[in-house]
Amino acid sequence: MIGPTGAVRVMVATKPVDFRKGAEGLAALVRETMGADPFSGTVYVFRAKRPDRVKLVFWDGTGVVLVAKRLEDGEFRWPKIEDGALRLTAAQLEALFEGLDWRRVHEPQRTTIPVAAS
Repeated sequence: MIGPTGAVRVMVATKPVDFRKGAEGLAALVRETMGADPFSGTVYVFRAKRPDRVKLVFWDGTGVVLVAKRLEDGEFRWPKIEDGALRLTAAQLEALFEGLDWRRVHEPQRTTIPVAAS
């Protein structure tokens, strides 16, 4: 995926937005509707009314980056439409961006370190 890598914070706006908006317009939505800083390094994910479109906006340290994707066949698995935002992990974002069901991606289970060799 082109875009952020590593451990990133991801916030998904659950309500569809006007997809005519560019990077500056979406950054303004982050500030106004989510009450967040669009220049914090967090990846903000937006959906269109049509479920086959997604836009990501984030600050990469040198500028605001806008990534847009339209699935040719199928649709993205979106959370329920409601006011607010939903936090995803980086792995869930990758699944969502590929058109997979992000709800099936879970945090790895923590294992205990053995105290003695058996």
